[in-house]
Amino acid sequence: MSSQPASTQSRLRSLLSQDTFSGGLLILGAVIALIWANSPWREAYHSFSGFTIGPSALHLDLSLGTWAADGLLAIFFFVVGVELKQEIVSGALSKPKEAAVPVLAAIGGMALPAIVFAVLITVQGDSGAIHGWAIPTATDIAFALAILGLFGKGLPKALRIFLMTLAVVDDLLAIIIIAIFYTSGLNFLALGGALLAVGTFAILVRLRNPHWWLLIPVALVAWTLMHTSGVHATIAGVLMGLSVPANLVHGERAPRTERYEHAVSPISAGLALPIFAFFAAGVTIVGDTSFGELTGTPVFISVAVALIAGKLLGVLGMTALVVKTTPLRLPDAIGVRDLLPVAFLCGIGFTVSLLIAELSYTDIAHTTPAKVAILSASVIAAILGAITLRLDARKARHHDMNEDGVRDRNIELM
Repeated sequence: MSSQPASTQSRLRSLLSQDTFSGGLLILGAVIALIWANSPWREAYHSFSGFTIGPSALHLDLSLGTWAADGLLAIFFFVVGVELKQEIVSGALSKPKEAAVPVLAAIGGMALPAIVFAVLITVQGDSGAIHGWAIPTATDIAFALAILGLFGKGLPKALRIFLMTLAVVDDLLAIIIIAIFYTSGLNFLALGGALLAVGTFAILVRLRNPHWWLLIPVALVAWTLMHTSGVHATIAGVLMGLSVPANLVHGERAPRTERYEHAVSPISAGLALPIFAFFAAGVTIVGDTSFGELTGTPVFISVAVALIAGKLLGVLGMTALVVKTTPLRLPDAIGVRDLLPVAFLCGIGFTVSLLIAELSYTDIAHTTPAKVAILSASVIAAILGAITLRLDARKARHHDMNEDGVRDRNIELM
């Protein structure tokens, strides 16, 4: 009798571990939100998203939308941190010459969109909107990985690691930009406390028998203090994920990164990401100003072009530059051609871009076209990414895709 629930749980866990299924859940959540937010009942959606809950004494009386973006998404970032740790120690990022490429690609993918935005907004004569230069610099890692999981079947797994690394670096740099240019002041005491809590988590997670009843409260303290500090709370998630040991400890047969990913990933894929998508994608396009009028505004044009073209050229250009002119190389099994869909997926902005838009502008004349541009560009980038992923998967591949003169050995496919 007891084996049936266990079997059902195992099947559910297996289903949620499939990128196509979990990605489908995320897209479904986003579509439902988008339809609801643009229906005659859109006020109900925004009231629901803005409903405040949480202990005010801890400054955690947050809206449901904020809980999803800052709280639930931290679970996803923990899984990302765990995966990255495994790849850094023994996987595709274990070689410094290969690990540096996605980091530099992230920098290029942030710098060029910012420049494109600044140039376009200036040329169009709306210099007052220049403060939004950072809007197109961000990449939404959750949506980008979901599209890759749905349409990247048959392509090298190294491509997913490349995108994940690039997007994490992108998010970290975006949060630094927010802290420097868009935050009036950081609470350094809370930030120090958060880092201390992360350090405590790192020590506890290396013990012979780290108990969940001890790790979870410490993780919650780290998240709370990080949120209080003014730094995006998801950073606590990725830092704690990176602290999980990827080498064998205490005579264990499998690294703890694998065990923790196996345990937390279904929660991330089946709960955290779909709910996050539901609250993140609910941007109202219909309103007093028509969509056609919004697309003609300087802010819309600048954000949309910077997210799609700026990200594309920034990521591809920087990658091609470093692999052609330096000793740095792409990982086994992927070449510059494989990065075309990755570069498109980097144009999916959503969460952090929407946050920067709200921080950049206080008037609806700039905020509305910025948000609609982020949504429109993200949808276009996702479609272009999906199409180019399938086209790339159909192309013949040779034995030295990264052109390092050595036959590719790590050719595991998604």
